[in-house]
Amino acid sequence: MTVGALPDDDGFYVADDGVGIAPERRVEVFEAGHPTAGSGTGLGLRIVEQVATAHDWTVDLTESADGGARFEFRGVEVVD
Repeated sequence: MTVGALPDDDGFYVADDGVGIAPERRVEVFEAGHPTAGSGTGLGLRIVEQVATAHDWTVDLTESADGGARFEFRGVEVVD
């Protein structure tokens, strides 16, 4: 897992080197009841989105450099 700043200093990303999430599923995985693994409840990424929203951030799901999932959080106020 890798965590880093976004190039435009508007937030941060969390990326992994797993199997990733297919582009056609990247919106639905944030909905309750859509697990990314066969045995999941489908609540994990919904909770991630709710936490981001509660902080007035946005979260986008893309592909990491290693082919896994990359979550980009924007609208983050960075405090030095």
